[in-house]
Amino acid sequence: MTKLSILLAIASLAACAHGQAHIAGAPNIPYSANNKSVLEACEEYRLAVEHGDADALMLMADKQYWEDSGTPSGSDDYGYEGLRNVLTSRLQRASDIRYSMRYMNVKQTCPGELRTGCRAAVDVLVDASFTIPNALGQPKRPDKRDQNQLVLQWDGHRWLFLSGM
Repeated sequence: MTKLSILLAIASLAACAHGQAHIAGAPNIPYSANNKSVLEACEEYRLAVEHGDADALMLMADKQYWEDSGTPSGSDDYGYEGLRNVLTSRLQRASDIRYSMRYMNVKQTCPGELRTGCRAAVDVLVDASFTIPNALGQPKRPDKRDQNQLVLQWDGHRWLFLSGM
């Protein structure tokens, strides 16, 4: 009976060892060098948002950046310069920013070696709060929870955001 228990334990451990590894802190995302590098870019983005660093965020955006804001009307869509306006007007008024993201999925067009033009779509759950003055100048601290998709493109050296910021 003891030998059978030992054999079953060894077989169970061997089966677990052949399971697919996942990115640390992102249990839904299978480990690959590409997935790791795109999530590192997303973490740089998250930290820049928490620090309210509009300049760093603009350096992470591709010149072809386009945001459709998820609404049927095109009146609130904007490109790279519109992103600059959003970051310098809205982000600069916020303080005490807490911005966390839970990585749910990564889809890449280049599963092998990264090359210029490879794209990645990263599905995230965002949980954020910040302090911002209301119309009367009094501080308010709203909590925001949302689903989002960050779309990035490899430029040959690093991941740049095409949308989702």
